[in-house]
Amino acid sequence: MVEVRETARADERAGGGRAARRGTALTRVVDRLDATLPLLARPYGLLSSRAKRLGDVYDMRLLLQQTTCMTGADAAEVFYDPRRFVRAGAAPRRLRATLFGEGGVQALDGERHRARKEMFMSLMTPEARDDLCDITARLWRERIASWAGDGRRAVLFDEVSELLCEAVCAWTGVPVTRPQVPAVTRVLLSLIDSPAAVGPRYLRGRAARRLADRWAAGHVVRARESETAEGTALEKIAGFRDTGGRPLPPEVAGVELLNVLRPTVAVARFVVFAALALHGNPSWRRRLQDDHAPEPMDAFVQEVRRFYPFFPFAAARVAHDFTWRGHQFQKGRRVLLDLHGIDHDPRLWDRPEQFRPERFLGWEPDAYSFVPQGGGDHYEGHRCPGEWATEDLMKVSVAALTRWMDYTVPAQDLRIPPWSAPALPKSGFVIAQVQARD
Repeated sequence: MVEVRETARADERAGGGRAARRGTALTRVVDRLDATLPLLARPYGLLSSRAKRLGDVYDMRLLLQQTTCMTGADAAEVFYDPRRFVRAGAAPRRLRATLFGEGGVQALDGERHRARKEMFMSLMTPEARDDLCDITARLWRERIASWAGDGRRAVLFDEVSELLCEAVCAWTGVPVTRPQVPAVTRVLLSLIDSPAAVGPRYLRGRAARRLADRWAAGHVVRARESETAEGTALEKIAGFRDTGGRPLPPEVAGVELLNVLRPTVAVARFVVFAALALHGNPSWRRRLQDDHAPEPMDAFVQEVRRFYPFFPFAAARVAHDFTWRGHQFQKGRRVLLDLHGIDHDPRLWDRPEQFRPERFLGWEPDAYSFVPQGGGDHYEGHRCPGEWATEDLMKVSVAALTRWMDYTVPAQDLRIPPWSAPALPKSGFVIAQVQARD
């Protein structure tokens, strides 16, 4: 009997070995195939799962081109080194045709990028951000009163998207009346939603891009012809002069105006994720209701940004040949940095799969291990210039959700589809029985 059992175990080990070899061979074949469709199907997990097998830097085929993928804080530090990587030509055509537009700051390098980035950072002073928060807070209180007054259910994503659109248009000096806000919001949301889509949704995004570009360029032209936008972000963008001393073409200045409006509306996703986190973590809801000290609010907002999916990855191209960790980076090769993977890297974060805002209490900011909106330096590099405004708007919104109103969360589908980028709970987070608090 002992001999039979040992023989059986030997057969199992042999069979397991053959199965493992077949699995490994199949994995190698899959790795050589074009990964465009798998990445569209799993934008927040594919790069990390391959990195577990292949290491922090590896190659794959994407859009029929060899592409290098990187993850980890050390990789982020290399990726945001302007001597090694450039952004010109890095974004795929479908992103430029929907999300970014043509000629904007995202595709610039060197002195032109530094000059354009300085203009954006001049909009992000503490005083300017306070003004944006004041407008947003006023609109939040108006919405809360409206929801409480008519007793209707509200889809938080839809409502906050419109709220932030109205706020940022007022803040930038773009003249949009309240009846026009829903239409403007729909166009901006289409720019955000369509890059990773296929079929009609992508085509709608391209049409929305053309419409938005004409609309924004028109506002730039009118701002240059009049003094109605004096002292506003619109005036600064319209009056900006490039490194050659010339004003931007209206179409390019319009793209940069949209680069202020569109990301602000995109913060609605973070607000919905914050509401989802409050719903799933009632102890933190109670804590934020009762504790008005800044540290718990800061920690909660940062953990929402770390934990929930936002930007899956960033793209660049190799500026010149170099070697890092034994991997050859060839000039012109497209490179993807796994932002979502870095924010969930167990080497950087204790129990990253758990929502734990306390991890950010006493936390010291790091430019490369916490990258929900990119890494590196805000002023010199390609980190999102509106990141501080994002945090500010989230804090105002979390205060509204915890301190300015009470509401119930009816039964709904709160699942976050793993194939959806940018991600969002399926229901958009519905709230009901809203009551304003004193």
